[in-house]
Amino acid sequence: MEAASTSSAFLDDLSQRGLCQNSTDLKALGTLLGDHPQRFYVGFDPTAESLHVGSLLGLVTLKRFLDVGHLPLVLVGGATGMVGDPSGRSDERNLLDEDTLRHNLEGIQAQVESLLGDSVEVVNNWDWMSQVGVLQFLRDVGKHATVNQMVAKDSVRSRMDSEAGISYTEFSYMLLQAYDFWWLYKQRGCRLQLGGSDQWGNITAGIDLIRRREGAQAHGLTWPLLTRADGQKFGKTAQGTIWLSAQRTIPFEFHQYFLRCDDRDVAQMLAQLTSLPMSEIAAVMAEHENSPDLRRAQHKLADEVTAFVHGEAEVRKANDAAAVFFGSGKLTAQLLESTLGIVPEVVVSQADLAEAESAGENALESLLVSSGLCSSLSDARRQLKQSAVQINKVRVAGPVSAEEIKSHMLGRYMLLQRGKKEHRLVAVTA
Repeated sequence: MEAASTSSAFLDDLSQRGLCQNSTDLKALGTLLGDHPQRFYVGFDPTAESLHVGSLLGLVTLKRFLDVGHLPLVLVGGATGMVGDPSGRSDERNLLDEDTLRHNLEGIQAQVESLLGDSVEVVNNWDWMSQVGVLQFLRDVGKHATVNQMVAKDSVRSRMDSEAGISYTEFSYMLLQAYDFWWLYKQRGCRLQLGGSDQWGNITAGIDLIRRREGAQAHGLTWPLLTRADGQKFGKTAQGTIWLSAQRTIPFEFHQYFLRCDDRDVAQMLAQLTSLPMSEIAAVMAEHENSPDLRRAQHKLADEVTAFVHGEAEVRKANDAAAVFFGSGKLTAQLLESTLGIVPEVVVSQADLAEAESAGENALESLLVSSGLCSSLSDARRQLKQSAVQINKVRVAGPVSAEEIKSHMLGRYMLLQRGKKEHRLVAVTA
């Protein structure tokens, strides 16, 4: 009884968080999860070398199951990635070559293991799909699926109704994913597949195949696709996709993305993307609503999600860097150090600055040009005249000598700024 009660509380928590969009019989699923640790899987197609924030919901939900003792498999689609999933697409995906797929698979596997630890097993459906011939596939899988069922799935029907249509290659994707579920059930005892709501048709195809071939009951559970109240696609900005890889999206920008979360979205994101108890989320939202201008909920969201993806050290660094760019407090050497990797670094020698002065140039104007903040000495003079230049967040209007520049150093650096958004970390060497 205790295990069943625990599994019921777990599923109730998922529902409260808005993570149960579609499911098979929840009562039966609760019984299954309460019996003993269950093996389940979540799939990711290797369309890039890194997952992006659109994958976060899957990773965080996977961790929820892991944390209560269940046994996760993460499937990376080395085989299905060669075909392309039509779900949520209005056009055909570009087919990737084997070398690109292999590179992407390695990147995603390393990322998943880094985020979720050694207790998560990563499997590649190429390992079993590559052993199946077309005739065997048609006999073992195709005969158990009717075209009527397949075209009734939303992912297929929407593409059939579109101008682009759907190729037979993508039409067959559903059967490939169904075969994955059957194979993992047969070989690994996997009885549950999780995914986004756009995967429901593919998941139910696998459940049907297991029932028809094995006479057994399998389960599926989907979460809703995250959307933003402002109509923008979650995980997209004017600069492009927000990636989980620090090489593709630096942790500071990742943290800033969640800090900019709309008030209308922040409660949902706290519930779905963090492991905070719902009672704590309610308390955070109550504080937020009392003083929305302080954006406490957004700060909590950004800190929690960034800690999960990049670690606590990057959270501290992101907050310190934000204090440099947006805070009104006094700059310190430690704060400036936090912007390394975020702000371009410029190294100049004291001799170069002195030489510019001896040639009749102002040292600061010369530095503005050599740092790339200004296009020419005349541009530098104009920016200074317009009070658009700051050193360590203090506006500078007139000439600054080489000796004065050196006196502005805070530890190894000073912050040179033009306007609101263009910054340079300047190191002056002997």
